[in-house]
Amino acid sequence: MAILIENIKELVQIEKSPKLLVRGKEMAKLNTIKNAYLFIEDGLIADFGTMVDLNKGEALFATEDTHVIDASGSMVFPSFVDSHTHLVYPASREIEYIDKIKGLSYEEIAKRGGGILNSARLMQQASEDELVESALTRLNEIIQYGTGAVEIKSGYGLNVESELKMLRVIKRLKQLSPLIIKSTFLGAHSIPLEFRGNQSKYVDIVINEMLPQIAQENLADYIDVFCDTGFFTVDDTERILEAGQKYNIRGKIHANELDYSGGIQAGVKYNALSVDHLEFTGDDEINALLNSHTMPTVLPGAAFFLGMKYAPVRKMMDAGLPVALASDFNPGSSPSGNMQLIVSMASILYKMLPQEAINATTINTAYAMGISNQVGSIAIGKKANIFITTPMPTYEFLPYYFGTNKVKTVILNGEIIK
Repeated sequence: MAILIENIKELVQIEKSPKLLVRGKEMAKLNTIKNAYLFIEDGLIADFGTMVDLNKGEALFATEDTHVIDASGSMVFPSFVDSHTHLVYPASREIEYIDKIKGLSYEEIAKRGGGILNSARLMQQASEDELVESALTRLNEIIQYGTGAVEIKSGYGLNVESELKMLRVIKRLKQLSPLIIKSTFLGAHSIPLEFRGNQSKYVDIVINEMLPQIAQENLADYIDVFCDTGFFTVDDTERILEAGQKYNIRGKIHANELDYSGGIQAGVKYNALSVDHLEFTGDDEINALLNSHTMPTVLPGAAFFLGMKYAPVRKMMDAGLPVALASDFNPGSSPSGNMQLIVSMASILYKMLPQEAINATTINTAYAMGISNQVGSIAIGKKANIFITTPMPTYEFLPYYFGTNKVKTVILNGEIIK
């Protein structure tokens, strides 16, 4: 079925010559067409332009199978791309939320067996079917808010059996969901209690026992390490990234959330696709990222929820870096996958212009998933993953009017989902 969306108030994030990312001052530029149409055929974006240029008699549109949508008063955006989540998990952690309110820090909760270790314990008890069912509910939820592609990490297993179980669940989700899904192996998410004081032995298990089985079953698109204070060292991280390279699995690093950990530099050294969190990013880290192929990715939801310092996004962009924004959807530090909220946080907390926030949650975060050649903008030949908004006065209204769902219609793979 073909779809013609006509009378679009404004078609946002269009590209005549598609780019893989935007950086620095380019992030403040957003190409749009007012009073526009968009034509979708065979699951792809086939054409777009102004309504005055639309000739419905042309062969391109002259098919009885074309479904016409009148988008008067509404805008059309490319779907959000969420390049960092942990949305396969066994249970919520609201009791730890109360501990945070009482003043316990992230590190204090982790040291007493909470946080990631709490989820790991519950993960070992959960069945694959239970995990698939709960994760599908979350995937359907983020679709309603405009997300069209999502990366999902393991990391709540922390032993061979449970890590493989998580990754097999993600593989099933790829088959069941209309979303584009990428899978990331994060066996080095936390150090199990039995390996505290001897974490190199656990790193050996990640490299020598988990990774070969994961590669054999083709369960991971990427490999990740939590390189930070109290977690994995730079040496640990480099060992794991090097092992991943032997299986042609590229890195994506948790870095510099809690301190200047060296994680950013390690990620750049091993050509990681992205380094994520980045609250502690200074001149040395920015210089390492310049001229690299690594996408700096900031996770506003986690910093907001944990009451942490905010990454220096303006300084990063002023230096010429690209920036991506993702949700970090997880039960402990960012229990929301609402990318509309992330766009609002970008402007409210990080002082990003709406144009910068939209670029950071579409084309740049698509790059951070390795799929910006497929999605992240409105361009001919790209996958038709888009959403139509409720009536809006301007695209700046998207971050401004936070707290309500402004998505009216969702189209994924050229099919109307909502």
